[in-house]
Amino acid sequence: MKTTRVRVLVTCSVCLLVAAVIATTALRMSDSGFVSTAHATAKAAPLTEVDVATVITRTITDYQDYSGRMQAIDKVDIRPLVSGTIVAVHFKDGALVKKGDPLFTIDPRPYVADVDHATAQLAAAEARNGYTTTDAARAVRLLADNAIAKRDYDQAINASREAVANLKAAQAALETARINLAYTHIVAPVAGRVSRAEMTVGNIVSTGAGAPLLTTLVSVSPIYAEFDVDEQTYLRYLSHDSSIVVPVQLGLANEEGFSRTGVVDSVDNRLDTSSGTIRVRGRFTNPDGQLVPGMYARIRVGGGAPHEALLVDDAAIGTDQDKKYVMVVDTSDRIHYRTVSIGEQHDGLRVIRAGLAPRERIVVNGLQRVRPDDVVKVNPVTMADKSTDKPAS
Repeated sequence: MKTTRVRVLVTCSVCLLVAAVIATTALRMSDSGFVSTAHATAKAAPLTEVDVATVITRTITDYQDYSGRMQAIDKVDIRPLVSGTIVAVHFKDGALVKKGDPLFTIDPRPYVADVDHATAQLAAAEARNGYTTTDAARAVRLLADNAIAKRDYDQAINASREAVANLKAAQAALETARINLAYTHIVAPVAGRVSRAEMTVGNIVSTGAGAPLLTTLVSVSPIYAEFDVDEQTYLRYLSHDSSIVVPVQLGLANEEGFSRTGVVDSVDNRLDTSSGTIRVRGRFTNPDGQLVPGMYARIRVGGGAPHEALLVDDAAIGTDQDKKYVMVVDTSDRIHYRTVSIGEQHDGLRVIRAGLAPRERIVVNGLQRVRPDDVVKVNPVTMADKSTDKPAS
């Protein structure tokens, strides 16, 4: 009986041992199959696809962009110089006028009368002067012959001198009367465009500090564009000899590019310490009159010699705290992190001052999906497509 129990125990132990071995083998086979499946899945995972373009090398001229306002070279407030009633307005609101064109007429009749009166006074002064001149000459001859008292001689000479002074005063009075008469006909002092008539026919105007504004007149062509440039731009382009012509370009608010070309006309005589800028004026022709004083304008200031530069799309540049970087793709399609120094824009592309070499390839789309040392699937595109807003692929 005891022998039978022993045999049963041995048999059970053997069975348990065999079962354990089978279970362990099965588990190992299962683990091996899982690992093999994982490796197969990893090998089957596709590479990240990104758009890659070659850095552009181009000859450019440095420039800076600013915002400015148009300003007329000549701006005149038309005010009356004589008092009277306005009897005529000779222009339409907003019309273009030439220098000397009539604008307003003030009733000239009182001033015509003043001219007539001054003319009569001048005639009397001339007659008096002629008489006293002859009398003085006679007194000189008589005094030489001792035939006249010295007192009478002095009176004759004094009367002659007084007549000369009165003649000059009469001439001045006539000239003043004529000037006042001319002021009744108000004409355009410069060629340009007039505003509306602030005073119309029938209104009485006066002179002096309270003289009313009749209208304003601004010149049309050429015209100024005023803008403020920073100290670096001043030192680079504008601080040299004033005889050197510095080109400027102008674009309006409804334009994409710069449709007009002009030159720097003047630079202010001091730098504004509060803003670190200096006021500059550019001069532009305006034959069509499209440019109006006060209009917003985009100004581009250029200078220096043309030079080779590397250009990339702004979309290819990332920001890492205070640094700018790009992702460079080597010949093995592996990603490399590269810090760059950037400059201004040219034709929609950004100048790279340092950090890249000609003909290098960079990621221009999908920057956020890659990391350094990643191997990627390259989709070649051109940087020019990006600058003209065309699809990259």
